[in-house]
Amino acid sequence: MDNHIYKRMRRKVRRAGPHSITKGRCLRCPSHEEHEGIFADKLHEECGVFGIFGHPEAANLTYLGLYSLQHRGQESAGICSADGKQMFVEKSMGLVADIFSEKRLRKLPGHIAIGHNRYSTSGSSILKNVQPIVANFSLGMLALAHNGNLVNASELRKTLEEEGAIFQSTSDSEVVVHLIAHSKGESFYERVIQALKEVSGAFSLLILRENELIAARDTYGVRPLCLGQVDGAYVVASETCALDLISAKYVRDIEPGEIVIINEKGITSLKALPVTEKAFCIFEFIYFSRPDSNIFGGQNVNGIRKEFGRQLARESKIEADLVVPVPDSGVPAAIGFSEESGIPFDFGLIRNHYIGRTFIEPKQSIRHFGVKIKLNPVRKLIEGKRIVVIDDSIVRGTTSKKIVKMLRENGGASEVHLRISSPPTIMPCFYGIDTPTRQELIASSHDVEEIRKYVTADSLAYLSLEGLLKIVPDSGNYCTACFDNVYPISFPGEHLEQLEFFFK
Repeated sequence: MDNHIYKRMRRKVRRAGPHSITKGRCLRCPSHEEHEGIFADKLHEECGVFGIFGHPEAANLTYLGLYSLQHRGQESAGICSADGKQMFVEKSMGLVADIFSEKRLRKLPGHIAIGHNRYSTSGSSILKNVQPIVANFSLGMLALAHNGNLVNASELRKTLEEEGAIFQSTSDSEVVVHLIAHSKGESFYERVIQALKEVSGAFSLLILRENELIAARDTYGVRPLCLGQVDGAYVVASETCALDLISAKYVRDIEPGEIVIINEKGITSLKALPVTEKAFCIFEFIYFSRPDSNIFGGQNVNGIRKEFGRQLARESKIEADLVVPVPDSGVPAAIGFSEESGIPFDFGLIRNHYIGRTFIEPKQSIRHFGVKIKLNPVRKLIEGKRIVVIDDSIVRGTTSKKIVKMLRENGGASEVHLRISSPPTIMPCFYGIDTPTRQELIASSHDVEEIRKYVTADSLAYLSLEGLLKIVPDSGNYCTACFDNVYPISFPGEHLEQLEFFFK
């Protein structure tokens, strides 16, 4: 993005006033009730993809792969399989285990399959947006599953509609399908290459045809995507944890800008998309990827998070009696913080893992109900002690405030010191993470001391951006736009107008 655009954006950021929190509600945010739920006060996952070629139980293994990637999207899931002649699809709203019964999986024969878990970042959460997207065109059938977000999707969609394209969904992923169908390329591969050269943004995507599987990753490599093998079959997945469950061997990452074709002839790699710079999403390490996954060149997520905690302890020394993680995402950093600081670690907050997407709140108000239904302090551990609470991020601050108060009032802590294993989140993401608008991000308009006062902690410290980048290998290869407002992928004019809307 041009420097003059950044300056315009920053002027708007400075003009935008701070949050105005009254009786637990932010008067500036469009959805006041979102502040009330603990589930709303986190950056939400994006999507997960899984594909396999050459296995007689392709659909069953895809089901297991999606089960491993459930953390990347809980709104909907789908699987499309192929037997060399026909394609079969089953998809629905909900969680993987709830959607795919044995009966439903039997409707997905074939030795090739792709699957998708969705959390909507583009397009609403409705059945017609559930992936894989399946289409029939002049060269046969195809199915597509996409993790990421295309920043020029609305611009491309408008052009395609003017040329006669009829869209069946509001998902940006369908744009890629229409670009392939409208391409003038002679072969299917040429059409895919031309289509992917037209889109801008983040994509790790899978394309299924009747007799082959194609995987592609954007030139910046924003989202992870890896290649594996099991029983002679090739597997492609968002994270290596999906390979582990089906006992597949990790082979390598799909490289930024690479298109991989897998069919009866074997595997072919096309370096067809020009790579100028890399911009791996740093939040994959901070929060999104599972701790047991290895991403971005084989780096273990759990190990990186522990090192974030160690660096945080070095940067923000504190005298305290106990280090307590906010489970589950704060656990590795809390262990690292404890090991570096010498302060004992224990699970002073216990998480209830059996909460659905909705729950019925009692008519009689229960103090901090939204947090207490998910977390509960262990009073015998923390009563009378100085507690260091470790979390991965602060979004709106409302949940952090409730946790601090709960630790004092229900847990009996004498002091509560909050430590965050990432820098302040000041800007939204447009590359496949469902972040709040800039106005809802408390760190965008408040300094650390103001946030500390709001969450009522005795002290508050974030990991510095310099400290964060000191931990990850090849630190120049990461997108940190949510922390520093430097977006690596430029926006078209129409999208810039939408972006600036968030700052008004």
